[in-house]
Formats: sequence, C-alpha cells, structure tokens
Amino acid sequence: MNIAEMYSSLPQYRCWLNYEQFHDTADTSLEPYCRTIFVPSGFKVLQSAAAELSAAVKGAFRFSPRITERDDGACGIVLAVDEDSFPDGCDAFRISRSVDETRIYITGANENSVLYGAFEFIFALGCGKSADKIEMLSHTPNRIRIMQQWDNASGDIERGYAGNSIFYKDGKITSDFSRIRDYARLLASVGINYISLNNVNVHETETKFITPEYLPQIAAIASVFSEYGIRVMLSINFAAPIAVGGLSTADPLEESVQNWWRETADTIWSYIPDFGGFVVKADSEGRPGPYTYGRNHVDGANMLADAVAPHGGIVLWRCFVYNCRMDWRDRTRDRARAAYDNFMPLDGKFRSNVVLQIKNGPMDFQIREPVTPLFGGLEKTNQMIEFQVTQEYTGHQIDLCYLVPMWKEALDFDTFARGKGSRVSDIVSGKLFGSPLGGAAGVSNIGDSPAWTGNPLAQANLFGFGRLAWDPARTSEEIARSWAVLTFGRDS
Repeated sequence: MNIAEMYSSLPQYRCWLNYEQFHDTADTSLEPYCRTIFVPSGFKVLQSAAAELSAAVKGAFRFSPRITERDDGACGIVLAVDEDSFPDGCDAFRISRSVDETRIYITGANENSVLYGAFEFIFALGCGKSADKIEMLSHTPNRIRIMQQWDNASGDIERGYAGNSIFYKDGKITSDFSRIRDYARLLASVGINYISLNNVNVHETETKFITPEYLPQIAAIASVFSEYGIRVMLSINFAAPIAVGGLSTADPLEESVQNWWRETADTIWSYIPDFGGFVVKADSEGRPGPYTYGRNHVDGANMLADAVAPHGGIVLWRCFVYNCRMDWRDRTRDRARAAYDNFMPLDGKFRSNVVLQIKNGPMDFQIREPVTPLFGGLEKTNQMIEFQVTQEYTGHQIDLCYLVPMWKEALDFDTFARGKGSRVSDIVSGKLFGSPLGGAAGVSNIGDSPAWTGNPLAQANLFGFGRLAWDPARTSEEIARSWAVLTFGRDS
C-alpha cells in the first residue's frame, strides 16, 4: 500500500476535493445531467477532467456516470475544446446549458481550460448550487500561475512546516507517484499551470537535475503533472556549466557557456517535451550569478532565455537580490531599495520570454510590508508577483493565519503608474503596460504530513493562492467561504 492509499480515507488528506461529503451538499437538480459524461478521445487532460467529474458525481449522488466519446443523444455533461470561441492564448472556460436543458457544456480555449471548467462545476456541485445557477464564463489575466517547491534532494524543505518532501528522500527522487498525482489534482483544481520542483537555493545534487543522470526521473514526475495540464520547471544553479559541465567559467557572454546551455536545453526537452523552463536565483545570499564575471542580470537572464526560446521555454528571474553581508549600521545603504536599485536601470532590456519574479514586499515576506516599488516602476519588462504560501513569519503553520487578505492588499494596491486605477494586479498580468507574460508565483506550503500542510486549516492558503492567481478580483471572504464548504461541508 502506498502513502496516498494509506491517507486517502482521511478527510484532511482530501482537502477541498472531499467528494464523499458532497452527498450532503449537492443540489438534486444537477443529478440528471450527471448520468453521462461525453469526452472526446485522444486528449489526456480531458480524460483527467472526466475522471474528476466521475469521482465527484459518485460522491454526490452515489452512482458512477457513464463515460463515452460517442454522442448518443443522452442527457449529460459534454467536455469539449472550442478554440474559436475564446481569445488566442487565453486560459478560459465556459459552463452553459443547452436550450432544451438536457446538456451541460463545459468548453475551454484548450485542454487545460476544460479541466479548470470541470473543477469549477465540481466546486458548484460541492457548494450546493442548482442547475439554473451554474452557467458562467471565466478567464484568467495571468498566463503564469506557478507553485514553487523549496524542496531539497535530501528530503527536507527550506521553510517547510508540514513534514518532508513528497518528491525526494535521502538524495533520491521518489518512485512512488501516487501522492504526486494527488498534488497535481489539488493544484489543477485551483488553476495552477506550472510547478518548479526544487529549491531556488540549488545544492550539489539538484544542480545535476538538468543532466541525463536525473532527467529520466524528472521526466517521470513531469508526465504525472502533464496529465493535469501542469508544466514542470527546475530551479537551476547559474554556475552549472562549471559544476556539471566541466567548463572553467559560467560567464554568460562566453560562447562556450552559451553553447553549453543551448545543448542542455535541447537535452532537457528531449526528455520532457512540455518542460516549462528555468527559475533562477542569482547573485543573492551567496548564490552564483552574472555579477561574478562583471556582467548584469540582463546578460544572465537573456543568455538562458535564448537557450530555452526554441522550445517555447521561459525564464523566471527572481529579483530578490541584495547584499546579505551589508552592515545594518551603514545608513547609506537600504536593503528595501535593493531590488529597485538593481533592476530599474535594466527596464526594457530583457528578452520577451524572461519574467522578473518580484516578492510582494521589498524586504522578505514580512508580516507587514509595503508593495515592492518595482511594481509601477518597471514599464517595459515582464513581471510577476511572488507570495509566500508557507508561513515563515506567520506562525510556521502551527498558528492559523489566513494570508489571502494580505495578498489581496498587495494585488489591489494602486501604484498610480498610469494614473488612478493602476493596480498591481493589472501590472503583473501585463494588462497595464501591455506585457506578453506575467502572473503569480507561490512558495509552496505542503509536505508529507497527512493533511499536506501540517495544520489542515493552512490548506486555505494553498487554495486561496490558486484562486487569486486565476482571478485577482475574487474577495478574501468568497475564497474562504467556498474553501470551508468544500473542505468541511455546510454545517455552520
């Protein structure tokens, strides 16, 4: 018996996908539609959507629906990709009913979007919505919605307060994917479309993850996530050309280094065709970076961006850059200005597939911080906001602390960069300045605890991050209420 099977009977393990309790909440007006699920063949993500719908229906109405690709005219739920009905490149879905009220259609701009729509229908089922109140159109402004694991190959998790890694143990990658699959389900249910698998502080073993020694195992994990529309990324060591490539330098302007990264990217995508790209922490807190060679962040980021661009990859370049040996008594320096001072002079110089990943506050995930001044400062660069879902400064997931109101405060903050209404949410989505890429990153709060997050109430923050990343306009109370009902039922 694997770990997931051991824990699967525990309500706290199932989190907000606690389908068994839907029997007490589901509205019977939806039951006739749930007898049959129509899903076309050849789409692995749609198959996942159908499986989730089937499990939810069984929990709600105590029968397993018929799943078929052949449309025989029966009443049912239809899953379909409909690219022409949605804007290009947009993750969007629609839930609608047929005129004769015999069909519920869940359509999306792509496979992933249909899966998100299926989960939205499941949430409606779990929250007791009736058939005449489920129709909706939803699209996200954020193209990147990523959960970032700070897991180490040793099995421990930096800033981890919910046990050890579900991916690694004693320097080895797990071969039990059952719990990883359940994690993929949880993330996809709230709209996450990327995950980075290792700590941004990349140690010796994790540096090798981009080599053939480890890529088959990384590819096996990636294949699990791809069933739920999630692309895997890796945090990389900027000095990898030296550490694993046998070069004498990692200078981003050296042709040998550029060639090494291009060849490495080719190798990675040969193992993982839908690989997402790299997350980079450079020149901060002792991590190697382009400053070592007298270069800047543009030189480093663009070199990597050029390597991954032929494969459709992206580079998330973290802006948490400061001198960690700075004397606090030196009043000529200000750590809170470090990201601004480092990156503002570089605005407009990054490649189009580079996204600057910026912490919500200018210091380091403190319990109260103003908004990072790069938001509203940068106008010609892709940028995204980074939130810490794990509770480093807010009780280590021993204390209950619902973080969504704090995140909302940052997203709703008006920078006045283009006049009144220049909210941070519109900056990181790319809407305000017309950037092609943007979104939100969350530092994961899960581990191998039976409840995923240690304290099961901390699941609200994992749920809340995903819901906000998809739709920053949602309110904190709306997110909390839906999470509570889906997790615990409707008993007040």
